[in-house]
Amino acid sequence: MLKTKVMIIACPACGTRYAVPDSAVGAEGRTVRCAKCRHSWFQGPAEAAPIVLETVPTAEDVAPPVTPPPEAPVVEQAPRPRVYGDEELTPETGPSSFEHEPPFRPRRNWARLWTIAAVLFAVLALGATAALIRYGAGQWLPAVAANGFGAPQPNLALDFPANRQDRRTLPDGTQFFGVSGRVTNIGHDRQTLPNLLILLKDTHDRVVYSWEVVPPRRVLAPGESEDIIEAVTDIPRTALTADIGWKAA
Repeated sequence: MLKTKVMIIACPACGTRYAVPDSAVGAEGRTVRCAKCRHSWFQGPAEAAPIVLETVPTAEDVAPPVTPPPEAPVVEQAPRPRVYGDEELTPETGPSSFEHEPPFRPRRNWARLWTIAAVLFAVLALGATAALIRYGAGQWLPAVAANGFGAPQPNLALDFPANRQDRRTLPDGTQFFGVSGRVTNIGHDRQTLPNLLILLKDTHDRVVYSWEVVPPRRVLAPGESEDIIEAVTDIPRTALTADIGWKAA
C-alpha cells in the first residue's frame, strides 16, 4: 500500500475541513480557496507532524477482473423445407397446386399492375398541367376555390382605384402585381376591420390567383382611414386585374 502525508486545514469563513497533501502547501505556505464558499486565505505550512494515512489502491492500480465470454447460444437447425417431388401426391392429399384446373389460380403480375398505375398517373398529371397552362388556375384549383367575398360592411368604405394597380414583369422574369388603396370608417362608431381578399383575374374574368390581406390596424374610429399597400410575386402570367373585397368569415 502507498502512504501519503496529509494535513487538515479548515476554511476560516465556513469552517469546512479539508485533508490535503503536505506537499500541496509546501514549506513556505500558499494561498488556497474553499471549494464550498469560494473564500480565499493564506495557508501556512503544517506546524505539527503531518498525519499519515494509508491509501487504498485505486482501480487503476488493480487489474480489472477477467469476465469469461458468454457461451454461444445453441441454434437448432430448422427442418429442410418440403420440396415438390419429395413424395407422391395421392387423392387424400388434395389436388396439386400445379394443375391447370381449379382451384389453381394464376399469380398476379404486380410489376405490370404498378406500371399501368404509373402510366395513368403520368397521363393525369400531364393533363392537369396542360389545363393550368392553357386556362389558368381557375376555380377548380383548391388554392382559389373559396373565391367569394364576405358580407359587405356598410360603415367601412373601400377605395382601391384601378389606376393604382401595378402589373408588370421584373427584369429577372418574375411576375409582380401590386395594389394600393384606402379603408375609411364612414360610420358614427368605432369599427373593426375584417381581413381583405384580393382576387386576380384574367382576360375572361376568371379567378387565377387570390391572397388574404390583414389590415395594419384592426379598429378605426369614426372618420379615420387606413392605407393598404400590398404586392405579390410569382403569380400566373394570365393575371391582369384585381378585385378587392372583404374576406368571408
